[in-house]
Parts: sequence; structure tokens; C-alpha cells
Amino acid sequence: MKFGILQIMAGVLLAIAAGCIGAFAAGEWRDGEQGQGLHAFVHDKLDLDAEQSAALEQLEADFAIERRQLELSLRAENAQLAAAMDEEHEYGPQVSVAIDNVHAAMGDLQKATVRHVFAMRDLLTEEQRAQFDRQVSASLTGETGE
Repeated sequence: MKFGILQIMAGVLLAIAAGCIGAFAAGEWRDGEQGQGLHAFVHDKLDLDAEQSAALEQLEADFAIERRQLELSLRAENAQLAAAMDEEHEYGPQVSVAIDNVHAAMGDLQKATVRHVFAMRDLLTEEQRAQFDRQVSASLTGETGE
């Protein structure tokens, strides 16, 4: 069975798209693990009082909704990228715009996450903040912070 150039290009593009989606999914899984690590650190290591715990639970509930909305937006942008790749079969103007939109959605998610981290920090005492800051820095740099 012989394959034409268009079929080969379509296969390559599908492989690239699958790789991008896989890389994104792995990144989301890893980021989720780090987020849970910070969550556990705050609850388990910082000796929160009842008022702090209640405020933190509310922050986390609100952020879970915002994060889900941003993740759905990112998925929609990835779907647009897939459609643009399928339409153009090259790095054309639609693909370029779709990539920019994916990056913007990823940036929105990261910005919301950083805002959430600072909102969590605002609930802490000065002593707790010092520990929290070290943990956040260690999480972002890949060092062990605990």
C-alpha cells in the first residue's frame, strides 16, 4: 500500500498534535501534584487556626471553580488548534493564531494560580508566611522545600 504526500503529512501532523496534547496533559498532572503538595503543606505544616482553615477552605472552593473554567477554556483553544492544523496542514496563519490563543489561555490559568497562591499567603501569620514562601520557592525551582 502506497501513501501519498498528503496522507504522510496528515499522519505527521496528527502525531505532533497527539504529542502536544500528551505534553500538556503531563504538565497538568504534574502541576496538580504540586498544587496538592502546597495544599497539604499549608494544612499539615503551618498549624492553621480555625479561622485560617475556614478562610482557606473558601479560597480553595472558589479557586476550584475558576480553575475548572480556565481549564475548559484551554481545552477549547486546543480543539481550535487541532481544527486549524487539520484545515491548513502546515504552520499557516490559522495555526499561528490558534497557538497564540492556547498560550494566552495557559497564561490565564497560570496567572489565576499565582493570584490564588498570594491569596493563600494573605491568610497567614508572618512566621507562617516565611515557611510558605520557602515552600513556594522550592516548588517552583524543583528543590525540596519540606
